[in-house]
Amino acid sequence: MLEVKRLHTHYGRAEILSDVSFEVGAGEVAALLGRNGAGKSTTLKSIMRLVRPTSGEVVFDERPIGRLRPYEICRLGLGYVPEERRIFTSLTVGENLAVARRVNREGATVWTLERIFELFPNLAEMREKSARAMSGGEQQMLTVARTLMGSPRAILLDEPSEGLAPVIVEQMARTLKELKDEGVTILLSEQNLHFAGLVADRAIIIEKGRIRYQGKMQEALEDERIRAAYLMV
Repeated sequence: MLEVKRLHTHYGRAEILSDVSFEVGAGEVAALLGRNGAGKSTTLKSIMRLVRPTSGEVVFDERPIGRLRPYEICRLGLGYVPEERRIFTSLTVGENLAVARRVNREGATVWTLERIFELFPNLAEMREKSARAMSGGEQQMLTVARTLMGSPRAILLDEPSEGLAPVIVEQMARTLKELKDEGVTILLSEQNLHFAGLVADRAIIIEKGRIRYQGKMQEALEDERIRAAYLMV
């Protein structure tokens, strides 16, 4: 579903990503793991063209997207949930979701407000609530729900568990499992190994802008050498 080939990205003269390559299969949940500053967020932003790579290629659903603009990539069915959330705080929960609604895509799950509220019952109770008055966890759920309203076939999530209470982290994990069951492909950037272990099939570990490991999630978590070298603070 998503293929990243030999991606290089610079901020000014500093090379942030170097020869980054990996794939995420259709219906798979892959976790991009690494310490703070390893290049996880830059990888997602480079895929979405929010940051322009110096070189390399990104293919989504067998179509090269390296020359497209971010909104054109979204229209193809690749959703993006930023770490900063960026909800419309002047709108209600329901209005945030309505603004994001897009025409249904072939091969993508059809997401109506009713289905969104089934997946996020807390949001259903806050339909008329101002987004500004929501907690951080509630805002994170709204950001994911808003992305789903665009009927994506794949989603990039940047640090979805960041700053959330443990009970909300568990709820977010259940939500991502349900999305996987719906056939949505997910690539998430994470530092929370417990959360990643709950939802991910496969681990992709990045360190200093280079991919250091690709393999099964559980194998990465159980290998003390990998954890010590690339994941422990």
